[in-house]
Amino acid sequence: MKINYEKAMEELQQIVAQLQEDNLSVDELSAKVKRAAELITQCREKLRQTEQELEGLFED
Repeated sequence: MKINYEKAMEELQQIVAQLQEDNLSVDELSAKVKRAAELITQCREKLRQTEQELEGLFED
């Protein structure tokens, strides 16, 4: 499920905070790291897409 960039960043910040608290079980840690990787991928895709759109605007 894709979410918008801002929501993805908010969720990533929450995950980082939870990881810093060091209260997660190994299973929870694994799930959080996997989710963070998904969110990072989505954010990178959005940034690349935005960069391409901007480049297209300035090529004319």
